[in-house]
Amino acid sequence: MTKFFANLESCLIGMEACGSSCHWARKLGEFGHTVHQLVKPYVKINRHDMAEAEAICEEASRTNMRFVLFKDVEQQVILSIYRAIRGFVTARIA
Repeated sequence: MTKFFANLESCLIGMEACGSSCHWARKLGEFGHTVHQLVKPYVKINRHDMAEAEAICEEASRTNMRFVLFKDVEQQVILSIYRAIRGFVTARIA
């Protein structure tokens, strides 16, 4: 997949924010693409891949949408440490 986007002319890429989306947003940004991460695509009826892809395309093309800023590696490390500590506290309280 990396080779495909490296050879693609720079363009706007919309993706749903998920666990690995920050990594891919950074990688695609290195290739000169503009990346918009969307929190949750609105799907009109059934949730399946084609409907979600259509919703992401529609949201990415709108100018008034609010997009998620992707995190750099340091921010992700700090958040993972924080989540681990929070899990330990929750387990201790239980």
